Amino acid sequence: MLLLRAIIRPEKVKEVLDALLEAGHSSVTKMEVYGRGKQKGIQIGDVFYDEIPKEMILMIIDDEDKEEVKDIIIKSARTGEHGNSGDGRIFISPVDQAFTISSESEGL
Repeated sequence: MLLLRAIIRPEKVKEVLDALLEAGHSSVTKMEVYGRGKQKGIQIGDVFYDEIPKEMILMIIDDEDKEEVKDIIIKSARTGEHGNSGDGRIFISPVDQAFTISSESEGL
């Protein structure tokens, strides 16, 4: 099992979630986050914004679904043909165990 965290532009969330659902990946957690990446924020006129609003999608996925889910997110979250700075990041980490609270069962 893997934990996938995708930090994306807020205006791309619906497109990403719709594409994941269409491909059969319906289990997600979504939250608003704020931060900055390599671009170190944005300056508009005299105002500098270093906490940019983003959305984070969290998913626990099977190892064999990693490439498919990653590709779906990249394709649907990208702005422009080759993407733009600030489109986001995907982080994938191992998960040792997962439990369903209601049934106490282990696994996905």
